[in-house]
Amino acid sequence: MRGRRTVPGSAKSGRGGAGATATRSPISTWALVASVSVLSLVAALLWVVIPHGDPAPTVVSDRGAATRSYRGPARLIGAAGDIACDPANRFFGKDPAAVGNCHADATAALLKRADVDRVLALGDNQYEAATLADYRASYARSWGTLKSITYPVAGNHEYYTRGAAAYFQYFGHVAGKPGQGWYSFDVGAWHLVALNSNCNDVGCFAGSDQERWLRDDLAAHETKCTLAFWHSPLFSSGPEAENRSVRPLWNVLYAAGVDVVLNGHNHNYERFAPQDPVGRLDATRGIREFVVGTGGDNLQGFPNVHPNSEVRIRDTFGVLLMRLETNGYEWRFTPELPNGPTDAGSAACH
Repeated sequence: MRGRRTVPGSAKSGRGGAGATATRSPISTWALVASVSVLSLVAALLWVVIPHGDPAPTVVSDRGAATRSYRGPARLIGAAGDIACDPANRFFGKDPAAVGNCHADATAALLKRADVDRVLALGDNQYEAATLADYRASYARSWGTLKSITYPVAGNHEYYTRGAAAYFQYFGHVAGKPGQGWYSFDVGAWHLVALNSNCNDVGCFAGSDQERWLRDDLAAHETKCTLAFWHSPLFSSGPEAENRSVRPLWNVLYAAGVDVVLNGHNHNYERFAPQDPVGRLDATRGIREFVVGTGGDNLQGFPNVHPNSEVRIRDTFGVLLMRLETNGYEWRFTPELPNGPTDAGSAACH
């Protein structure tokens, strides 16, 4: 079992149902205060301002997966999935304020405005068949403008093209080895792990290549706060079926003391209380899961509310911003519309 942190503290967050807006805003420190001393200003800049460049990663082969380590601090990440609509969609290329779907340009603008250091593309990055031509025509013009700082995972739509070949071709080595699609990298004090939830294609079962790689990777990063991300969630109140095939991966993550899981697949935003792999509330050891399928394609509701679902936001495109600190994290769901519903909070690492 991976060593666990003893940092005290519980989540501080807004709570609400569908369309609820959290009332607390712990990320207000992102705005710099001009009237500070030189030393305070330096400290504030280190706290707030994130380098926007993309340092060359060191790639280490481990059972076919890539592990990247970055030099220097990197704290602010932005994430969402279910992003770029089919170029054949009748709403494609139109003003997102005037249409119901195809809002990838608007969510990409949120990431740029926040000046994020890393982007996590949570799968179904390109609809419908995710061909290379579609990626170049649709994704490339929106989230693709942030490609140099993007770390993707494959969704089910990526596999509409055999073996997700276009996905691996478009993103290149950063997406991991073709045929696998899992990898890891460090962001500041955090370790981030990208996994492939297309279990029928790559295997997620105990003893699979992916599960064994995950065990080895987490064992090599015992002292880090850790975040894992993939496409199809184990838990969701949305209309898409929960992906129970990823439970063996959850078992490994839970045993290793992982803090956060990010998913997409359901086209809405949902935050869960910390849970164990079978969905029991666990405030001490549990993993907090976020579903962020609000990247731009279309939106869905919540037909079956999960008992540990704390916040649900429907009918709102947006991105999840997370500030990764040495011993904890803060989050804010940032909606496309200035006055749209949001959710914000903070928690310590295990």
